[in-house]
Amino acid sequence: MADRRTFNVVILGLGFLFIFTAFTTCGNVEQTVVKSLQNNTFTGSGYHSLGIIYGVFSFANLLAPTVVAVIGPKCTMFLSGLLYSGYIAVFIIPSTWSFYLTSVLIGIGAAMLWTAQGHFLVENSEASTINRNTGVFWALLQCSMLFGNLYIYFDWNGKTEISDSSRKNIFVSLLVTSVLGTLSFLVLRKSHHAEELLSEEEGQSLLSPRTMYKQRANSAVEDAKLEFRTMLQLLKTKTILLLSPCMAYSGLELSFYSGVYGTCIGATAQFGESAKGLIGISGIVVGIGEIVGGGLFGLLCKNNRFRRTSVVFLGMLVHFIAFYLIFLNIPDDAPVVFYTSSQSKPYLAPNVSIALLCSFLLGLGDSCFNTQLYSILGCVYAEQSAPAFAIFKFIQSVFAAVAFFYSGYILLKWQLLLMVILGFTGTLCFFVVERVQNLSVDLPEY
Repeated sequence: MADRRTFNVVILGLGFLFIFTAFTTCGNVEQTVVKSLQNNTFTGSGYHSLGIIYGVFSFANLLAPTVVAVIGPKCTMFLSGLLYSGYIAVFIIPSTWSFYLTSVLIGIGAAMLWTAQGHFLVENSEASTINRNTGVFWALLQCSMLFGNLYIYFDWNGKTEISDSSRKNIFVSLLVTSVLGTLSFLVLRKSHHAEELLSEEEGQSLLSPRTMYKQRANSAVEDAKLEFRTMLQLLKTKTILLLSPCMAYSGLELSFYSGVYGTCIGATAQFGESAKGLIGISGIVVGIGEIVGGGLFGLLCKNNRFRRTSVVFLGMLVHFIAFYLIFLNIPDDAPVVFYTSSQSKPYLAPNVSIALLCSFLLGLGDSCFNTQLYSILGCVYAEQSAPAFAIFKFIQSVFAAVAFFYSGYILLKWQLLLMVILGFTGTLCFFVVERVQNLSVDLPEY
């Protein structure tokens, strides 16, 4: 039985690896691809698409638990994977209406996918294996930032414009990758616990399958109502209110490193023919920063003197260094220029090494904030973890959506300044939660 559960966790991780190799790569390059389209009828914006995705995702989280409870996590993940694949397919033959329609659909699919993933991972874990299984899953997931971006580098290096044939080849490859990840969910097996529950239900409603599904749907709706009421109650607590700026900041910097910064590098005229290829390398280096940060903080957690506040402060410091270097190294109009490369000149002559160092720092800092937010929410709300994490994803996604919408209109320096202000406020509030409420004493220390 342990082997079956381990098999499920590995297949789950591989499925997410394939799907997010496609989606993460797509998100990193889509604004650059949209800018290079030789299609006068297409008026979409990659920033707006990503904003729609995260906006819909934030609200769809409220309904996703009901869907998962009714049709099961395996079927939910398969259907969600199809929605991800549909979004990737739009870039092969792009049109404005399908671009934005699939942006809405993938936002719904993302909420269902991540809710089902959490349910399935817990279902296939025990108290003694949950940490190991979570580590295996996240290690496979973070590798998704490496492979697709490496392909982008080799295909785009030396190109100043992205041809239609190059775009089609890339997105056909990403589509195949996403479909493989989706099909892998069909290989997942039912855990022993799930089989027992299913047998009981089938025994009770053997002669009436319709009644069985109706009961499951009614139960899921009641659970969703209860969770929603719990979320509203938690939103009024001091801990959630104080942590909200930190959650909001995680949304802003998520949008910046996952979609805006790569576009800025690709639009920097001073990088010449290597600019487009550097988008892929930047995505890889961000992924390395995430992986290094996750592994590093896993080791530091064993040191009682290294508290959560220290990790969050380190994340703020790392990000502020990255923002300052980006301010000096990248042209101010890089995120807003549409049809051409940047026109303004930065304070320093743009340097590839500095640009990639900033990519690493962005990934490293992101891992600081996210790992510690997960940690503190898991400790404070151990008995109400589902609604607490739902609030976190809701706030994070809303601010990510807002950031994507303004990214195409606001100069780089103002985007960086906004993140500095919110990052400092979020770090300060996190410190207050740990110190004033004595969380660092009453809860396991880091």
